Amino acid sequence: MAKTSKKQQEAAKLVDRTQLYSVQEAVALAKQASKVNFDATVEVAFRLGIDTRKNDQQIRGAVVLPNGTGKTQRVLVFAKGDKLKEAEAAGADYAGDTEYIQKIQQGWFDFDVIVATPDMMGEVGKIGRILGPKGLMPNPKTGTVTFDVTKAVEEIKAGKVEYRAEKNGIVHAPIGKVSFEDEKLVENFRTVFDTLQKAKPAAAKGVFMKSVHVTTTMGPSVKIDTNSVTAKG
Repeated sequence: MAKTSKKQQEAAKLVDRTQLYSVQEAVALAKQASKVNFDATVEVAFRLGIDTRKNDQQIRGAVVLPNGTGKTQRVLVFAKGDKLKEAEAAGADYAGDTEYIQKIQQGWFDFDVIVATPDMMGEVGKIGRILGPKGLMPNPKTGTVTFDVTKAVEEIKAGKVEYRAEKNGIVHAPIGKVSFEDEKLVENFRTVFDTLQKAKPAAAKGVFMKSVHVTTTMGPSVKIDTNSVTAKG
């Protein structure tokens, strides 16, 4: 078992694990409990009442955070012809076709997100076994397989985050940095929360939002009262 540092122990004491906090309280407390010497990422974790073994209860998508994530995403676009120029004009960090596939096969990964036009997916599929385990494979559900290259790149640069329910029904998503103002983090949180609510599968029964926690890098998790979210409190 990994040992916790003195700072982590002090941070943990700030949070009452038996208490449910409002969104505003949880965000403020998570920031206060962040004891690392860098601008930590603030993340939310939703435990959903879904059975991910069933195809009709899968949840996957993407959402653009109104205040961004605090991280600049490096975008690689696989495209041909005019779409290459469009990608570059939209702000893509890299744009090309087979030459980047060869670079990835040789171990190059100086990017965070891949966008591909549909006519390139046959080629991109050849490196699916490399990209898949790293969560980098483009997917129409997250808007990263599209001919609208401009929109895809601009949204990613503006703060688009992908989400996907894990096997146990948990969805993780970053909502910013500790340096963000509380209200900006709260607004980002609400955007993710509302998006997941709308994504609730029709086949899901019972309580959908079982629990919601907010945490920071290496910080303690703070449990949110979901009623405070639905009440906009």
